[in-house]
Amino acid sequence: MTAVAAAEAPAPSWRREIVELALVGGLTPLLYPLSWLLRRAVGLDAAEYAAGFTTFYAAHVVNDPHFAVTYLLFYEDVRGRAFGGTFSGLQRARYWLAGAVVPAGLAAWAAFALATRSAVALGWMIQLMFLLVGWHYVKQGFGVMSVLSARRGVRFTADERVVLLAHGYAGWAYAWAEPFDLGREVEEKGVVYTTLAHPLWLEQATRGVFFATAAALVVMLVRKRLREGRLPLVTPLAAMLCSIWAWSIYSSVDPLVRYVIPALHSVQYLYFVWLLRRNQAKEREGPPWFERSARVRVGALAAFALVLGFVLFHGAPTFLDDLFTPRRSRLTDLGATPYFAALYAFVNIHHYFMDTVIWRRDNPLTRYLVAEPRERATR
Repeated sequence: MTAVAAAEAPAPSWRREIVELALVGGLTPLLYPLSWLLRRAVGLDAAEYAAGFTTFYAAHVVNDPHFAVTYLLFYEDVRGRAFGGTFSGLQRARYWLAGAVVPAGLAAWAAFALATRSAVALGWMIQLMFLLVGWHYVKQGFGVMSVLSARRGVRFTADERVVLLAHGYAGWAYAWAEPFDLGREVEEKGVVYTTLAHPLWLEQATRGVFFATAAALVVMLVRKRLREGRLPLVTPLAAMLCSIWAWSIYSSVDPLVRYVIPALHSVQYLYFVWLLRRNQAKEREGPPWFERSARVRVGALAAFALVLGFVLFHGAPTFLDDLFTPRRSRLTDLGATPYFAALYAFVNIHHYFMDTVIWRRDNPLTRYLVAEPRERATR
């Protein structure tokens, strides 16, 4: 997500502020004492089993739809965006890159790995996914910070945005480089591969840059506070910092919280999907469109996302693995579910690139993230 240029919505009430803080992940720090209490009450093994069981099944209605809805948003009005006047210039080039070039390249990569039964090739695809997930998390955190700040009437100058982005990108680099790894054999979704080396000096260098950008962020916010007065940034800042610090860099600090981080990220994402589509649908309830109610339209989007999420992460990979993975080859480095591994990496990486188009200010639909329908109608 990135910032959008639009008029801000009224300041939320304290009740709505708390709800929004929870939806965008700002209450993540409260999960650490809760995790400690649960582990102390029932023991680590039982607590970890409960967390793993719950998050595995919760993924069907939270994590999987968050990936699926990206496809529904991205390929809507594909003709107008790719060939018509919806997008122009650089944004149209981004649309072609994310909508055609990237998936074609990923599909060719996966097809080669599966056809040659190369765990090395598929392993590199999985490592690319892990490299880019940090980029995706911090970019989303920056977007949440920008949009929620705009909704509260706070704007950032170009230099201030550089400071925010620098902290996010430095967090991404540090999260990837830490802990240092000289190359080891690991398994992911049944695929066994050797990791790319992360030398100790890289961890130390990225850590230094990260804390330097943290200091720059503090200085920037203090100066902004002195210059502009009160800054209602608790929720936006908490969302961004949790995305960088708790979900990316120190994601493994607690054995239970790490299970729920993907769900927290997905809920954060789905909240902004809801904001965008609800505001758009509310506007189109009236003249000159007189379309279906916002509740029906948003409900239909949620239903389609649930179905597509099941197909992408359960139905299609299970069918393909059962059909094309013979039992005699299930004990190789590709494991028993190579099609699941390939599709999982494909969807994740493609999701990251589609988001760089959907949530940019160049997309005219992002105006619905900030200004409420009633406010727009009066302008």
